[in-house]
Amino acid sequence: MRIALGSDHAGFELKQCVTERLAGLKHEIIDLGTDSHEAVDYPDYAEAVGMAILEGRAERGIVICGSGVGASVAANKIPGIRAGVCHDIYSAHQGVEHDDMNVLVLGARIVGSALTCDLVEAFLGARFTKESRHQRRLDKISRLEQKFDSRRSLPGRRSP
Repeated sequence: MRIALGSDHAGFELKQCVTERLAGLKHEIIDLGTDSHEAVDYPDYAEAVGMAILEGRAERGIVICGSGVGASVAANKIPGIRAGVCHDIYSAHQGVEHDDMNVLVLGARIVGSALTCDLVEAFLGARFTKESRHQRRLDKISRLEQKFDSRRSLPGRRSP
């Protein structure tokens, strides 16, 4: 599987651990940075990972920041990206099975490297069940994306 991987400076070291684990599992890695501890902004890496998925360069993505929250918020602003911050194994696989999550977000200051490896394996090993109740919910999410995307262009509304 092709995996897009990105992190801010807080997630840099954990990203290195994930890279080693993915290579050991024979996944193709698209490393989108960052490449050091120098301060950078997590939205840039969430966007890079999301775009790699939307453009078909990667099948799934992993983004790492300090808590995971900011990167999750940023990634979920991209229509078609379903990112979840997961710090437990159940959420990492259930998010894929029920919600077709395509980006795993991790908090480097929350989880250690051993748990991270387990989370990554649970995420990558899971498949969307395609059950009608789950698809119905995803369709509603898509309609929400379309609804609010069209409202951004209305007069009197500020664009982000």
